[in-house]
Amino acid sequence: MPRVDYALLNRQLASLLDTRDWLTNCAQTCAFIQHALDELNWVGFYLHRQPNQLCLGPFQGKPACHPIPFSKGVCGAAARQQATQRIDDVHTIADHIACDAASRSELVVPIMADSHLWGVLDLDSPQHGRFSQEDQAGIEAFVATFIRQTDLPHLIE
Repeated sequence: MPRVDYALLNRQLASLLDTRDWLTNCAQTCAFIQHALDELNWVGFYLHRQPNQLCLGPFQGKPACHPIPFSKGVCGAAARQQATQRIDDVHTIADHIACDAASRSELVVPIMADSHLWGVLDLDSPQHGRFSQEDQAGIEAFVATFIRQTDLPHLIE
């Protein structure tokens, strides 16, 4: 797989996010990542709208699971631990939530707003071990740009 220029992509994402609206920026971010990176079958946001669970937000890919409790799956672990989860083989995760049976690896980055969990950005791939440390750093930089350029309202009901 060719090397990805995450610095260039991050500048492109920053110029694409020309509104402070969270919904528009979520949709734009998903579409941008889906088309900028190879070997992805799902990119989307899960939002912290209810206590201890994530609700489906804007995404690119097949229909997805909703809701996701903090106690289940890779997205739940990212929310619960408020830490990025990079999984080479989702089939080794006992409580993995398989929305798309083709998914093999996953990268989930928490989105923090004023030290509170706002949601997560979830990337799935049909390729085993798709996400490297470089990919993780690049996607975390995308999330930082998204946070910096977006008004993130308090979502939890």
